[in-house]
Amino acid sequence: MNLPNKITIARIMLIPFFLIVMLVPFNWGNIQVGTQILPVAHLVGALIFILASTTDWIDGYFARKYNLVTNLGKFLDPLADKLLVSAALIVLVDLDLAPAWMVIIIISREFAVTGLRLVLAGEGEVVAANMLGKIKTWTQIIAISALLLRNLPFEMVSFPFAMISLWVAVFFTIWSGWDYFAKNKHAFIHSK
Repeated sequence: MNLPNKITIARIMLIPFFLIVMLVPFNWGNIQVGTQILPVAHLVGALIFILASTTDWIDGYFARKYNLVTNLGKFLDPLADKLLVSAALIVLVDLDLAPAWMVIIIISREFAVTGLRLVLAGEGEVVAANMLGKIKTWTQIIAISALLLRNLPFEMVSFPFAMISLWVAVFFTIWSGWDYFAKNKHAFIHSK
């Protein structure tokens, strides 16, 4: 297994640590910034999420720079992104920090595209993420990070950056999902 794939596996392995820190009621105290109170455990969880998210860029960088792109990597990288983003979004709904309907749209798109990838893989096609899919992933990561940090530091100036970011993420989620299906409609037209 090459280095980029090991980094991707490490990203997947950070997910249980993120979930434990966010959902187990640790009493590490709170941080107050302006009127916003952020539990220290949630700050740690947000940092784990951000660290895990940055490994997405790192594994891609090494894969391209050293010509280490593999079919396993093309499969694992988007899977790791989907698992991390889905886990974080479900946590945000559980903590009442994100509307469930927006999370349902995002996760539904991920399931639908994963299903399409499986159909394409059955036909021998392994499709790597395109630029629109990467923009979708990064808008989701920015929105989730802002929500996990409870809109800090933007809360100090009463600017709803976290919710605006989530709306942008939903927009790119829908657009990239539509684009993915439009470009791969042959999988359905020629299916048996």
